[in-house]
Amino acid sequence: MIKAYKIYTGPDGHTHIITGTVAEDKVNAAIGIRFKVTATHGVYDWHPAPTTQYVVTLSGTLEFETHSGETFILRPGDVLIAMDTTGSGHKWKLIDDNPWVRVYVPFTDEADINFIPD
Repeated sequence: MIKAYKIYTGPDGHTHIITGTVAEDKVNAAIGIRFKVTATHGVYDWHPAPTTQYVVTLSGTLEFETHSGETFILRPGDVLIAMDTTGSGHKWKLIDDNPWVRVYVPFTDEADINFIPD
């Protein structure tokens, strides 16, 4: 199974995390694709996701944190399902000596999300 982390805005206006997996044989609708690289030791302070999207990490290891102190480590091959487009958001920092190379795959709010909670 492919490790996944779903981040979403709860009723309290803060980002929360659910750990799970994504199914390997499921095809999901997407509205685009974008590639991005952040240099080694990069950080990004508090922000909500700009849109609902899958973020697939190709290299780099990051620590994500929510306003309430929830954390998780995102590793190469993991999938982040970013749905916290409002509220306090999250922040991240690279914690290894590699750049963060990733693929963003945005989807609509109505899309069937490929996520199986633990």
